[in-house]
Amino acid sequence: MMRAMALAEDLEIVVRGSRLRAQRWGSRSGPLVIGFPGLKGSAERFAFLGERLGSDELQLVALDPRGRGKSDKTAPGSYGWENHARDVLAIADALGTEQFSMIGHSMGGSVAMKTAELDASRLRRVVLIDIAGRVDRGVGAVIAGEIDDLRSTYDSVEQYLTHVRSGGLIEPWDKYWDRVHLADVTEVDGRFRHRTSPEAVEEDRAYTWTQHPYARWKYLTMPTLLVRASQEMRPGSGFVVPIADRDRFMREVPDATLVEVDANHLTIKRHAETANAIQSFLTAP
Repeated sequence: MMRAMALAEDLEIVVRGSRLRAQRWGSRSGPLVIGFPGLKGSAERFAFLGERLGSDELQLVALDPRGRGKSDKTAPGSYGWENHARDVLAIADALGTEQFSMIGHSMGGSVAMKTAELDASRLRRVVLIDIAGRVDRGVGAVIAGEIDDLRSTYDSVEQYLTHVRSGGLIEPWDKYWDRVHLADVTEVDGRFRHRTSPEAVEEDRAYTWTQHPYARWKYLTMPTLLVRASQEMRPGSGFVVPIADRDRFMREVPDATLVEVDANHLTIKRHAETANAIQSFLTAP
């Protein structure tokens, strides 16, 4: 019999002087898994996974990182992977959990690796969704275009959704993607714009250049699952996890498992194979 999809519970948690919004799927008494989205994402990006992973035996708590979604926009200098990682540890403390697992997509995977650097003893397992070391050169232009869009405004929510769909990064489009992107929109002075702070994203992206892309792997001393998208982000752009980095990661991370999914960097979170692989990995003895 197919298990019922878990429903989301909204959370608001004040940590490190900031109010962070989160969503929980599953029982609050289950082992904690913290989900951290990509560069401009919010907790809603974990809805597909949360509905399938959340149960009496597991709780997935996905965050709106500071500067995203309904969490506080904080002062310049308060972003960067280390600040996000400290938020993650503080969230676990607030939820009364010493040891937890973590799922990070894209930049969220970088935050997971930074969390491991700060205190690897607290991480039971780590899932990296389409992130490892360097990205292929053509990926940068796609990401830059996504960041530029954060400053755009629209006449209506429908115009915003049409713009996102026209980018061609998400195929096929369905009601799930409507829901995800509707959560991103807010009205300001009669116009509609993305909730994410462009300044937060720019500071986080600048932080990338301060970090060695491969040195951080040494902190992954716990079982780690790399879920890699086998489609390019955009045809011709290359991969977020190039094949050479995939192979190097598997050689250098001692307790790593690889699953490749027929999806791109964005659609991989919406794929049943991703959910199944993560569930098997997180519930393994």
